[in-house]
Amino acid sequence: MNSKDWFRNTDWNAEIEKAFFEKLRRARDKSQYIRIQASTLASSNPEVALKLLEHYFALGDKFDYAQAYVDQATAYLAMGELEKAIDAYEAALTREAEFPNLQTQANMDLPFLIALHEIEKLYDRALQLLDIAESKLMFPLDHFRWHASKALINTARGRNVDAMLSACEAVVGAEKSHSGFPYHPTVGLVGGQYEEIHAKLKGLCHA
Repeated sequence: MNSKDWFRNTDWNAEIEKAFFEKLRRARDKSQYIRIQASTLASSNPEVALKLLEHYFALGDKFDYAQAYVDQATAYLAMGELEKAIDAYEAALTREAEFPNLQTQANMDLPFLIALHEIEKLYDRALQLLDIAESKLMFPLDHFRWHASKALINTARGRNVDAMLSACEAVVGAEKSHSGFPYHPTVGLVGGQYEEIHAKLKGLCHA
């Protein structure tokens, strides 16, 4: 790990923890270093990430609270704590409403989560968030997740034509090999990270 990246450790053990907190003790902007380290570990080492986020929130620097809640949701999902993840995403959205200068992907992450896990009682909430997010779609991954969420919810509600149309749009987004941005051609591509749902959407599209 480069000494400049002491707050982006991808592994965690007693030695790394000691070195991290020694660096942190001498750092000025402690809150951001803690949040970034928590974000880096959220998927791979969620228990550590959640403990770091406790430190972050305790510092009371609210500037990046929305992203911290999203990182918290990521950690909870890695632990299989679905309800806690949903609550964390909602906390992020509440913070964004209070401080709109900093936005996250929560308004896309939450409906996608609801659709994937077939949480019927939250379908209306998911659709509400998708309506808000529609004007902000930028990358192929955004279009894929937006249309995939619509397709899955419409399928569950028996709206087969709407589901088919959304599924086809999602497949188009998934199969793009260029972001549409000349200087960042590979940013925001779907790639192979959603192979199972991609296959399901292909089936809906050709139904």
